[in-house]
Amino acid sequence: MGIQNLSEDVILVVLPEQPHLSYELETINEIAAKRSECDVIIDLYRVQMLTSETVCSLMILNRQLSGPARGGEAGRPRLVLCNVSNAVRHIFTLTGLDAVFTFADDRLAALQRLNRASSVVHPTI
Repeated sequence: MGIQNLSEDVILVVLPEQPHLSYELETINEIAAKRSECDVIIDLYRVQMLTSETVCSLMILNRQLSGPARGGEAGRPRLVLCNVSNAVRHIFTLTGLDAVFTFADDRLAALQRLNRASSVVHPTI
C-alpha cells in the first residue's frame, strides 16, 4: 500500500480498501502538481467501493496530469487505473466516467497503456 516511484517519471499508487480515509490521493495530487513529467498508475485491487470524494480526487488528478502545461503526446494517457473490481468499474460505467479514465487489467498492462513498459524495471509489477 502507498506510493512508489517505478521510475523517475512513473508513480504507482496502491489505494487502501477505503481510499477516502487515506492520504494517498491527496499526496499524489501534490506530487503531480510539482512534477511536470510524471505519469501515474493507480492500483485499485483493494478498493470495493468508491465515494464521491474519491471520484472527485481522481478527476482532479486526471485533469492535473493532462492539462495543457503538461505537453506530451496528444491522446496518450497520463493516468491509468488498474486492477479495478467489477463493482467499482460498474460505478465508473454508470456515471459515464469510464469514458474519462483509462483502465488496464493489471500493472504491466497499465505501463503498456502509458507506453512505458520497457523503461520501467520493478520486481513488484
